[in-house]
Amino acid sequence: MSTKTPTIDPKAMPLQGELVWQKDRHFLGTAPSGQTVDVDGNKTNGASPMELILLGLGGCASYDVVGILEKGRQDIEDVRCELSAVRADTVPAVFTDIHLHFVVTGKDVKEKQVAKAVELSADKYCSASKMLAAGGVNITHSFEVVAS
Repeated sequence: MSTKTPTIDPKAMPLQGELVWQKDRHFLGTAPSGQTVDVDGNKTNGASPMELILLGLGGCASYDVVGILEKGRQDIEDVRCELSAVRADTVPAVFTDIHLHFVVTGKDVKEKQVAKAVELSADKYCSASKMLAAGGVNITHSFEVVAS
């Protein structure tokens, strides 16, 4: 079996990662940053690839929300992103729906600013969200503010 390697300008793809097979369905991934992560389709030695996609979305959105709230001078002490997802019943078992619920804890945190941070992440900044939504995933968001 022969596979054609697409002609790609190396300058157009500056990020490079690697996955090295360990055993069974377990791989050791090295991100472009050099950080490593265990990826395991059997979920015994690491998160599955689809779990990592879900966590990547949550991480991307959480990064945005925290940054926006900090710029808005909100006194946040904790931000948690609770993720819920539904996958298709057929192969490929893609995500069909994902919900992100942000729990923001802090002193005198304004609900209006949290709402704006979540909206900006969803509509403008979160690359992972934009990419998954373009692929047909229905992504929804909610939040709550907890006073400390």
